[in-house]
Amino acid sequence: MRILHISSARALGGGERHLADLVNALAGRGHQVHVALAPRSPLREELNEIPARNILTLPLRNALDVQSAHELSRLVRRLDIDVVHAHMARDYPLASYATRRAARARLIITRHVLFPLNRLHSWTLSHVARVIAVSEAVARALQSQRIFPADKITVVPNGIDVRRFDKVARTTDPQAFRRSLGIGPERLLVGTIGELNRLKGQEELLRAASLLAGGFPEADFVIAGADVSRTGEHRARLLKMISEFKLEKRVHLTGWLTDVAPLLHALDLFVSASRTESFGLSIVEALVSGVAVVATATEGAREILSDGETGLIVPINDTEQLTAAIARLLEDKGERERLAKSGRASALERFSLERMVLATELIYREAIASR
Repeated sequence: MRILHISSARALGGGERHLADLVNALAGRGHQVHVALAPRSPLREELNEIPARNILTLPLRNALDVQSAHELSRLVRRLDIDVVHAHMARDYPLASYATRRAARARLIITRHVLFPLNRLHSWTLSHVARVIAVSEAVARALQSQRIFPADKITVVPNGIDVRRFDKVARTTDPQAFRRSLGIGPERLLVGTIGELNRLKGQEELLRAASLLAGGFPEADFVIAGADVSRTGEHRARLLKMISEFKLEKRVHLTGWLTDVAPLLHALDLFVSASRTESFGLSIVEALVSGVAVVATATEGAREILSDGETGLIVPINDTEQLTAAIARLLEDKGERERLAKSGRASALERFSLERMVLATELIYREAIASR
């Protein structure tokens, strides 16, 4: 198939990791894959399985970028594209315009978040062939808006390239990441990964850390993620809390990590304290890495974890229960190992990259067949 993916992302997150893994895998399966990116997109460095000439740069400023819409339309016709696949809401109208003017091309969109679509999308997406939801929660949110017929919405959970994580486990020193932070092998390490903002719950983790510090003097905490706000306000707020709680020697902010696998393999416990998660890619990455997980009861986390069997789930914004769950696992190595083992087995079965790619490929073929 001839496939065009579109992403105006200016930063890397779970949705962008999904796109990169999908594009690379599709190319590896013999499809002719092209990608339209915004200028200076960080995705460019992640697309290592497609020729550089197949990566195109367009302004992709917003949903009403007429110039980009026209250029995409010409591109779709020139390359005789079968499938146009858009991943961000602001890209949907541009992709829609491009496919309306190319009779062969079928429009596929993936919805990665729970936020509702707007009136512009209701109008521009009337001819969408299929809508991929990354979780049942996202599918329910889409169905409640009644923009698309229910039979056009298909759930395809994000998949993880397990080989990438296993390779790190085999080929790197698990203590190397700890040494980079000045942490010895005798200490317990609790970590989280995600863009620095209030929805991701780093503040809740810091509150829990302040309560745990006295009872667990051997524990350190690491927060990985970038603050993409213009003022750096989120990182500044976390630094202020770290200072107020006197945790400067116990909490480590790493900033953005190109590869999270070395961090995950260095952890004793992964914590997702998010207030909302449509899926929770970092949770799955932690499970695949063989790390026990404590997560707040977001819709995404509840689809990934079975409480008490493959992880621990606590209420959102409940510092007391979050602290208790972390303490329980820090105290009990056997329980950590049990949850880590069962969590990895579940993740390998349910969230493999191969399963995601095959399911997406089937959706493409069905869309093309319906022309």
